Amino acid sequence: MPQQICVERTIRAEAAQLYALVSDLPRMGEWSPENTGGRWLDGATGPAVGARFKGSNRSGLVRWRTDVVVTIAQPGEEFSFDVTLGPFRVANWDYRFEQSAGTDGVTTRVIETWTDHRLPLAGTISSLFIGVRDRPGRNRRNMEATLEKLAAAVEA
Repeated sequence: MPQQICVERTIRAEAAQLYALVSDLPRMGEWSPENTGGRWLDGATGPAVGARFKGSNRSGLVRWRTDVVVTIAQPGEEFSFDVTLGPFRVANWDYRFEQSAGTDGVTTRVIETWTDHRLPLAGTISSLFIGVRDRPGRNRRNMEATLEKLAAAVEA
């Protein structure tokens, strides 16, 4: 059974605005402590199911690239993508947006989920290469930081 980490944060913004920021993968480096952005491939210019993306990442001095395919692109509701490294499945990242209106205005609960699809040996090898021994713990901290930066960007 794959390991899964889920974090959430309620942000004072509309779901459509938050979806637009999260699904703009070249800008992901503005929110994520590990991902530094990347570029759309094969003529894709934005999020659509099947769109491909080359992601750039870094941890300390180590840098690597991943292949991304968008699996869900429902504006204002959900954005999800699969990550591979060459022929190897790495993970799925999913963002869900639940908007509500209250006395303080519109807020959206953003739920970010990481599902690890690496084989155990691949996880061990990547830990040695990247230098991250506790990938689930590291991802939880990074996900919390990502949502914090996202909130700061729209609530300022």
